[in-house]
Amino acid sequence: MLYQQSITIVRPGTAADEYGNSKDDWGTGATRTTVQGVNVQPMGGSSEDTEDKQVIVTGWRLYTPRGMDLDLRETDRVEAWGTTMQVTGKVARWPAPGGGVHHVEADLQEVD
Repeated sequence: MLYQQSITIVRPGTAADEYGNSKDDWGTGATRTTVQGVNVQPMGGSSEDTEDKQVIVTGWRLYTPRGMDLDLRETDRVEAWGTTMQVTGKVARWPAPGGGVHHVEADLQEVD
């Protein structure tokens, strides 16, 4: 069952806000790339009690198989199973003996 999942990498475009400042465009201006043959697993979650509501943060970890690099940046989002997740932190590209990439790992967090 490993490495049989598909995801969509979402890279934001740029749009102007009402003041003319640049902001990320996650809608029609975004680029979407489908990638197959990866593995996304739950990484655990946390619960935070703010002033008026409880917030649940769900974490995931994305893995690629041996020898597969992935055009994924820390500013990207990942869509899978109707869920949108933000890449958190740096994308880890583990080196292979003799050069190249052994595999890629990235931490993800659900976003609204």
